Amino acid sequence: MAEDLYPIASSGYMGDLPHKTHSLCPECKKLLPAIVYADGDVVRIKKTCPEHGEFSELYWESIEMYERGRKQGAPGKIQKRTNTPEELGNTGLNCPFDCGICQRHKSHTALANIVATNRCDLSCWYCFFYAKEGQPIYEPSLEQVRLMMRNLRNEKPVPCNAIQITGGEPTLRDDLIDMIKIAKEEGIGHVQVNTDGVNLAFKPDLAKQIREAGTNTIYMSFDGVSSQSNPKNHWEAPYAIEQCRKAGMGIVLVPTVIKGVNDQEIGAIVNFGLNNMDVIRGVNFQPVSLVGRMPKELREKQRITIPKVIKNIEEQTNGVVTPDDFYTVPSIHAITKFVEAFTGKQKYDLTTHFACGAATYLYKDEDKITPITQFVDVDGLFEYLTEKAEELEGGKNKYWVGLKILKRLGGFIDDGKKPKGFDLGKMLINALLKHDYRSLGNLHHKLLFIGMMHFQDPYNYDVERVERCCIHYVVPDGRIIPFCTFNVIPEIYRDKIQAEYAMTAREWEIRTGKKLADDKYQRNAGELAAGETYKKAYELKDLFKVGKSRQGDISR
Repeated sequence: MAEDLYPIASSGYMGDLPHKTHSLCPECKKLLPAIVYADGDVVRIKKTCPEHGEFSELYWESIEMYERGRKQGAPGKIQKRTNTPEELGNTGLNCPFDCGICQRHKSHTALANIVATNRCDLSCWYCFFYAKEGQPIYEPSLEQVRLMMRNLRNEKPVPCNAIQITGGEPTLRDDLIDMIKIAKEEGIGHVQVNTDGVNLAFKPDLAKQIREAGTNTIYMSFDGVSSQSNPKNHWEAPYAIEQCRKAGMGIVLVPTVIKGVNDQEIGAIVNFGLNNMDVIRGVNFQPVSLVGRMPKELREKQRITIPKVIKNIEEQTNGVVTPDDFYTVPSIHAITKFVEAFTGKQKYDLTTHFACGAATYLYKDEDKITPITQFVDVDGLFEYLTEKAEELEGGKNKYWVGLKILKRLGGFIDDGKKPKGFDLGKMLINALLKHDYRSLGNLHHKLLFIGMMHFQDPYNYDVERVERCCIHYVVPDGRIIPFCTFNVIPEIYRDKIQAEYAMTAREWEIRTGKKLADDKYQRNAGELAAGETYKKAYELKDLFKVGKSRQGDISR
């Protein structure tokens, strides 16, 4: 039992340093007591396996940002409806080996991944998820897809309302459009498709079909603006973006950040997004998850964490965007807490661990870029909403509280610094008091979301983060499984489950009349680079070259 291995930290406050937790042996996947601790200016996690020795791994690359982030943590919410089969115990005392969701889990599903296929048209060296040649093919039937979506909608206290159709490469499925339609039929509000963009680039009607079926967002890989940093889809991305532009389909760029490979282009990726804000809604950086048996030297060479990505953004945007502009994911719990108190109903909440992710928004006014946090007192606003929520919980009349908010909300916005014509106060009032979220949705057409999510691997694994995971996989056997157990312990979850529901490669070829070898994409880089769409895409205006310089602050 995990609770027998190590007592809970005496402080009882999530994130205190040093902090006792549990982790995994990267070699044998045995559950181990672990400690998260300060080591100079960084945070590390350490554990010792009786068989394989001690492992000390980088956790966060800034003590200062860690301390700020943990203060933004939110209380977890125990799930009222669990999905772990009874034979696995459903207690969570063997976490993370009985995931699915168990009664110990503290976050509802904010985004559910449904794997459409494990086939892919690419074979990227850093990918942890595709069917290698000759391996079984996992492609759930449409009936299974519908049942999985119903399972998500039955979550309590908060039904899942957002899914990501992923893979492999989901656009390889001929019935992808049917999957999207099923999601909308089952009441899923937000549908996004995770893709490398290759098929979007070369199938002229695909983006339009995906949008018309009910997809809200394309979640597209994009690891850099040069062919060296982005060999995955550097040549194809401009064509995919153009097809989405024509279809009116928004895109979130998703760079996998690897130190020494593409971390020098983090600012350039943000600049690329800002140059294409008519179609690109955000950039969501993902520091690489170092799976497999990697030697320490290679991990140290490639490991990068959220604080370092943020500091690179500061340096590579000429100080326009700073670490203070980023807030951890659970910081917005203050908004949820107020809305729940005002309505008396449980709402969509992000109670994920603070170390899992962070984000900000950038406003573009012609060539001037301003982070929203530089004209909104975010800390003050969140503190005020928390205070008002507590008043409502204490019995105050909600209409009286609402009137107070109407008078006070504008005081958190600096009129002298805010962009002209940008009425954030009105948008917040509509959302908080009228529950009209359309105006907040319009923010995505005026602001560029800059976020990051660091998924775990066996070296930096922290069971407390797993218990608060809000990005899950839903599978045909009825379970809903946190991302960082599904992929980090594939022999128990991903690979085992998919093997159970898969068919052999030969069976798949007989059933479909296709050849797996035909999936693989053959690139003609010269022809693509000669196209006007490609040339235009990488003719970028440097929006940070003329920005305010804060080089004196970068060393902090």
